[in-house]
Amino acid sequence: MEVATVSIDVDVADDATAERVAAEAWDAGALGLEEQEGSEGGIRVRIYAPELQAAQLCASLERALGAAARVAPAEPVVPRDWSQAWRDGLEAVRVSPRLVVAPSFVETRAEPEERVLIIDPGQAFGTGHHASTRLALSLLDDVLAGLGSEVEHARVLDAGTGTGVLAMGAAALGAAHAIGFDLDPVAVCEARLNARLNALAARTAFFIGPLEALAPIRFHVIVANMIRTEVMPLIPGFAHALAPEGVLILSGLLEADREAIELQVARSGLAVAEERSEADGGDRWVGYRLGPAA
Repeated sequence: MEVATVSIDVDVADDATAERVAAEAWDAGALGLEEQEGSEGGIRVRIYAPELQAAQLCASLERALGAAARVAPAEPVVPRDWSQAWRDGLEAVRVSPRLVVAPSFVETRAEPEERVLIIDPGQAFGTGHHASTRLALSLLDDVLAGLGSEVEHARVLDAGTGTGVLAMGAAALGAAHAIGFDLDPVAVCEARLNARLNALAARTAFFIGPLEALAPIRFHVIVANMIRTEVMPLIPGFAHALAPEGVLILSGLLEADREAIELQVARSGLAVAEERSEADGGDRWVGYRLGPAA
């Protein structure tokens, strides 16, 4: 029989008190915790517990914390089918003029000029629902469109491939071949599965290993959707791996990263040709199109 569950909101003023709430809650039989922003700059700890233990848990918190915490009455939690709940809110995303990324369980109608990539959320990053992925794919679309008929000869590298969405996007947009690499074996496995699912396995390849493993291959386009600390050490290697007049696309970066990234780009003999940004989750993400410095 399913156990009825309640939630109990506890408002505190600081992190130290929130940690005490968590410790007391676990000791009293909590099933789970969730920390949220509280009122007036405080912290709200939402505790999930069996209904039969709610009164005891509230009493324990009030006894241990007194005036340092405001404990709200328990509220029933509506049962959910968690095997299906993860799908809530997921939909097709038009990430560029010619690309749509959609989960397999969403019926998607594409325009004649659009290609739909099917990617289900998993353990690897890259489903098109984050601004950094959308920025990378929109820049990639424009760069490949600008190659015209030469796109049929273009080699594309997807650094830190995750789900493989960038490599698959390149292949779907006409690139001759796209290679993705990642240090995470789970990501590479997912990327290979996604490529087969989208009938793009023949024009993509994925491997576990570093950038150096690809030498001396040169790429017409390199795209990397990676956070600053991951991408900074790779930028000189990217510059070396570019074909003459090649293009490097960087995403996964915050506005606060701009100075450090642009300094490393200049040191590597590259220059910013275009910059785009998009807000997501309270942050503003930046994407760059880079080429050889004049």
